[in-house]
Amino acid sequence: CKRVSITGNIQYNFGGEVFMKTLYDVQQLLKHFGIFVYVGKRLWDIELMAIELDNLYKADAIDKQVFLSAKLVLTREHRIEEQYEAAKDI
Repeated sequence: CKRVSITGNIQYNFGGEVFMKTLYDVQQLLKHFGIFVYVGKRLWDIELMAIELDNLYKADAIDKQVFLSAKLVLTREHRIEEQYEAAKDI
């Protein structure tokens, strides 16, 4: 299976490592593969993006660095969204 090298808003350092900083970067990665996620609730969108990302990695479509970088962004955004939802309920 051929791996795809992603460029664009995704930033690389001099060692070739991938740094994704925002949820938008992850969305652009998924968009590259024709995956558009919109469920209607941000928390659910993030969870579905994580599932799609897992599937891309299992299919060997993205390498480990891209996968881990995107997973970190999704984990952070999920935590932020959970905190926002909890504060909203108070």
